Amino acid sequence: MGGLESQNFASPDETRTFDKGEIAVITLGGATVGRATFQPGWRWSECVKPLVGTDSCEAAHLGYVVSGRMHVEMDDGTAADAGPGDLFNIAPGHDAWIVGGEPCVVVDFEGASNYAKH
Repeated sequence: MGGLESQNFASPDETRTFDKGEIAVITLGGATVGRATFQPGWRWSECVKPLVGTDSCEAAHLGYVVSGRMHVEMDDGTAADAGPGDLFNIAPGHDAWIVGGEPCVVVDFEGASNYAKH
């Protein structure tokens, strides 16, 4: 079985907006990938929590940071920062926020399908 699919984030299948950010979502071959842009001042617990209504982010994320810096804090208190060139694997149960004055752009290979959905 052969085939080729290609799509650019300039024309995503869907774009979801939230306070201080957005995620462009593409589904190819059964895989859903998102490119999220978080503006300075973005914090999950302030900008996305009101949309989804959970105490913390319940999406798992496997991704890559293109630019900017993000701090992630797990519900158990474990914390780390991710910046340009970093890969990350984040389990459900966390908060996150942007560090510094630069937008943070990430490509998420796992958590995009339901991220920031009402």
